Order: sequence, then structure tokens, then C-alpha cells
Amino acid sequence: MKAYAARLALAAMALALAACDGTPNLTYQGWIEADLIFVGPDEAGRVETLSVREGDPVAAGAPLFTIDAELQQADVSQNTATVTNARQSFARAELLLKSKAGTQKAHDDAQQVLREAEARLNSAQTRLTRRRVFSPAAGVVQQVYYRPGETVIAGRPVVALLPPGNIKVRFFVPEAMLPKIALGDVIKLHCDGCAGDLGARISFIARSAEFTPPVIYSLEERSKLVFLVEARPERPDALRVGQPVSVVLAPAKAP
Repeated sequence: MKAYAARLALAAMALALAACDGTPNLTYQGWIEADLIFVGPDEAGRVETLSVREGDPVAAGAPLFTIDAELQQADVSQNTATVTNARQSFARAELLLKSKAGTQKAHDDAQQVLREAEARLNSAQTRLTRRRVFSPAAGVVQQVYYRPGETVIAGRPVVALLPPGNIKVRFFVPEAMLPKIALGDVIKLHCDGCAGDLGARISFIARSAEFTPPVIYSLEERSKLVFLVEARPERPDALRVGQPVSVVLAPAKAP
């Protein structure tokens, strides 16, 4: 509810910036958001090691954390023994078939048992390997949710990452501005303490409108229709999540 109320407040501010004569302003209030990558284990377990802290930059493929692997290691050992036995049985079946003392069916059955055992071993080895979790992308660690010794369930994130390309600017524009903007347009950003040459490119324009504050639709209230717009900053490293910004649109081109 707080996030929705904040969106409504920002949209209201955008509308308030419209000129009194009905001509839309080119400056709107927005904020910085991010699409975080949440990294967690495939299976439940206890966090054994944690290789990162909040704020750490990480490269793609860098180790993040490990989950205890005793059960998976035991599964690998058991399946390794099964594969060894299956290979011996298949070797005997081959010798018997070559010496005419065995049947083709016995040979095929032994081969099928070996293939199934090898498949189970490969699966067990994969599960064991995936107890060590690596960063899927380069970015900065935004949040650590579990510490060594804590138990995490399957799919629950242990670490949240923020790749630079996942930062975006969000703001609202009134309906009258829609014909004047398009995907790929360059916008300017201004914020307290920021460099003066920050830019972004519009990457998303909502197809559905929002009312703020809530009103009953009528021709007289059309000025209260606003549309969400998102843009990708050209220098995402210069911005912080949650930071308020002023968005300056380029003037409309003369026909």
C-alpha cells in the first residue's frame, strides 16, 4: 500500500507540473527503481559459506555461497557404486553373448540397467555441483538474506544482486504528452548531488492509464489520466535505488 501511495503521489506531482494554460510541461518528477536478481539454492539446505557482503561488486561466475552437501555426496557415492556394478554386469553379458553362452535379451537388459545407473549418477553429480552457487551476472550485492548456519528452503533467495543494466527511471506523464514521446527518446535527469549530464533512453510506455487521485472518468477529468514511463540510464552507476529525480523531456519537434 505504501508503494502504491508513493506512485500516486508522484503521479500527482507530475500533473501539478502541467502549465496552467493546458500545455504540458517538459519536466516531471520520477524515481529510481531496479530489477534485482534473486539467487537461491535449487534444494533446501544449510548455508555453509558466504563469500560476499552487502555492497560487494561481483563478476559473473564469482562464488556467492555454498549449501551443505552431505546428502548429495552420499547420493553420488551410492550411485557410483551402482554404476560400477552395472558396468561389471554388462561386461559379463557382452562376454557371454560373444561366446554364444548368453542371449541378446540379457545383453540388452544389462545395457539398459547400465544406462539408467549412469543417468542417475549424472543427476546426483549435478545436484552436488549446484550446492556451490555462483553469480549469474556481474553486479553489486544489494542484500544478503541468510547467513552461514541458517537453513534456507528451495528457491528462497540467499543473495540479491543488482546488475548495472537493471536500473531504471520511472515517472508519469499526462495523456497529452503521449504523442510527444516514443521508445528510444533521450531524456535528461537531475537530482541532488548528481552530475549535470545524466541521460536515459525511454524503454517502456504503459498502454493503460492510471487515475490519480481516483476520479470518475469524464471529458472534464481527462487531464488526470497519467501513463507510466520507464527509461534506462546511460550512467546507472551514478544513481541509487529509491533516489528521486527530475525528468526533463526533449521539446517536441516542429511538424
